[in-house]
Amino acid sequence: MSHSSMDDMNLNAPHSMGTTIIGVTYDGGVVLGADSRTSTGVYVANRCSDKITQLTDNVYVCRSGSAADSQVVSDYVRHFLHQHTIQLGQPATVKVAANLIRLLSYGNKNMLQTGLIVGGWDKYEGGKIYGVPLGGTVVEAPFAIGGSGSSYLYGFFDQAWKEGMTKEEAEALVVKAVSLAIARDGASGGVVRTVVINSEGVKRNFYPGDTLPLWHEELEPQNSLLDMLAAGEGPAPMTE
Repeated sequence: MSHSSMDDMNLNAPHSMGTTIIGVTYDGGVVLGADSRTSTGVYVANRCSDKITQLTDNVYVCRSGSAADSQVVSDYVRHFLHQHTIQLGQPATVKVAANLIRLLSYGNKNMLQTGLIVGGWDKYEGGKIYGVPLGGTVVEAPFAIGGSGSSYLYGFFDQAWKEGMTKEEAEALVVKAVSLAIARDGASGGVVRTVVINSEGVKRNFYPGDTLPLWHEELEPQNSLLDMLAAGEGPAPMTE
């Protein structure tokens, strides 16, 4: 590739990064959910990434924005929480984890491009959700949404979220919301991953893309051309 064509592509320009992350409280715990598409502008860098990261046995974080920034913040907080647990002799609370993320995000707000949702369960306050958007503010809320797909979901959550939901209702809400965002947001896609956290522990669930509900004018999933050729289902060869 010539230098002129590389200059035309403007490879050093800022890239847009998309995601859909969600945290929801229910009667007894929390449900975290996320899509799996990591994008670099219009290029899908990873179609099956895991955006829900474990911080402690009882606290997880959903990551959005710059993958590198969100990963390094998660790594630092996991390290500090491990030290905190050893010193106190008991698991850290969800509030402590959220405040550690707030301190790192606010103290480095000029360098970090990441928004995070902290969720978990502890014996003092039960299931809690905290949103930590760009800039390092921490907001406790019954539900939190983030990433590029969140702009399509605010009105939906105003209508659909309710107090006292069961675990099954909360997880169904999260899966439905992520699938709605995937249908509208080009930077969200792939599969849906959820993490359910309550007094009994943690359970991870996985929903493949071809099992998600389809919405208005959304196309059915198709096999790739390579899969079709390997199965002998490809188009007929061209002839003169």
